[in-house]
Amino acid sequence: MSAASHCNAFKGLYSTCLLIFSIVLVMGLIFTNQTGLSQDAHPAAAFIVLWVTLIWLSMVEGGQASLVGLHPVDKELYATTHPLSYKNCSITNKGDNLDRYLMGRQFMVIFIVFCINYSGAPVPGAELWNLPTWVTTVFLNTGIAMILLTCMVGQLASQVNASHCMLDYINNYFALFTLYVAMAVEFTGVMHCSYLIAMIIGRLAGKPIESREPPKTGFWLAFFWLRVLWSIGVLGFALAVTLSALFQGKTTMWPGVPGGVAVVLFFVLMSVVGMLEGMQIAFFAVTKIKKEDRGDKKFAKMTCELLFKGKGRNLPGFMIGRQLSVVTCFFVIARVTTLSIAEGEGNLWGVPDALQNFFNTGFLGAIITTILGSITWQLVASAFPIAFLSNPITYIFLVICLAFEWTGICGGAWVLAWIMKKMIGFQRDEVYIGTAEEREQQGHKDDAEDLQAGAGHMIKLPGFYEDAPDSLKELMTTDPDVAKWMSMQSSVTDSDAVVVEESDVEAQA
Repeated sequence: MSAASHCNAFKGLYSTCLLIFSIVLVMGLIFTNQTGLSQDAHPAAAFIVLWVTLIWLSMVEGGQASLVGLHPVDKELYATTHPLSYKNCSITNKGDNLDRYLMGRQFMVIFIVFCINYSGAPVPGAELWNLPTWVTTVFLNTGIAMILLTCMVGQLASQVNASHCMLDYINNYFALFTLYVAMAVEFTGVMHCSYLIAMIIGRLAGKPIESREPPKTGFWLAFFWLRVLWSIGVLGFALAVTLSALFQGKTTMWPGVPGGVAVVLFFVLMSVVGMLEGMQIAFFAVTKIKKEDRGDKKFAKMTCELLFKGKGRNLPGFMIGRQLSVVTCFFVIARVTTLSIAEGEGNLWGVPDALQNFFNTGFLGAIITTILGSITWQLVASAFPIAFLSNPITYIFLVICLAFEWTGICGGAWVLAWIMKKMIGFQRDEVYIGTAEEREQQGHKDDAEDLQAGAGHMIKLPGFYEDAPDSLKELMTTDPDVAKWMSMQSSVTDSDAVVVEESDVEAQA
């Protein structure tokens, strides 16, 4: 067993121990009425909501990896063996439905994380079992316990399995229900101002937004623009409520933080999330650009060199570190934006209790974060990937994300993924439909061009290995493991998809 294998095994062990300890702490908080929902309702309600939302989040995350990854594959190959996967993909492969799904799914992720925070995050001043002060500070006050629980159970483990077992992962009614919900969220128009932003960015970039559907006319054109106006109004109202609450100190922000500082922190965190969301789009987009067309910007070169260093492993390493960073920011933003009225204080703007209770759900904060802290930045990165990479902050964040991944703090996700795979019986897609090469030999070549990317499209992981940087191509010719890993990228995607060799999973387990 190599030194690297011993190191991975150690990381998996200590990360799994941290995960178990975090789960115990969160359950202890819930059943001692020290979380928001357990106080406002009942510990049983908080327990149920927490685990239901974590399981749902895992389907939302894994579902995207599967639906986007299967998009170029001829769905008739698995129509008989996986009828529900076939139905799911038939919906997303039609017209612009994949873009609609991604838009609705983005809001779902953020809103679900806000619900998880409300159910399991500690209230101010929470203490548990006379634990040492440093344990309370590290795991409870900073939110590390909730972050590890959400990141490993709700996101990374599902992404690991869905990246290899796409067909099995969405061959169920739970995946179909989740797809319908995401499509329904998009249809409501709450996120529709994002389309207007995409149009503006596309025009600025000189890159028209491509569509597989004919131009809208008549009723559907009017209905589209009405939803855009509705979305702008909702976003403006959400900003007004949240900023007013921040200035008045009526959120779950930590005590003693002045209103002005809270507002600044809110926008700083939104920018950090936006950078991290846009970085993955820019990173994958730049691999489709020829080396000579990438310009000579210092930080763009430094970023690309670091990204593809280390036998190509820094790319999935960034995805892991990015996931941990984004979830951390989501929890802090949820704390900053969720309204909370102290006993004896009047409601915000004197609104009725029913409306104040709606404000307290964090729904408005989720809308702001989705549009301004996530989708907008992704759209900018899709249109201007080189400019995004030329920013020195991008390089700094890449280093930070790689440092997070190096610690192995999320290594327990691989252990959990291995356990889930064995329990559920997931099998790799090659078992059912063969490899991309085998499908091509059988006359079912994957249609990689069918997956739209570029300006206005939030596709995060296209098949890029054919146009990889020269240094990475050289590694592919000398190292079979690198070539195999790069080939796998053409069938794996996610906001947050992570690619891992099955042998690595079993070694860490």
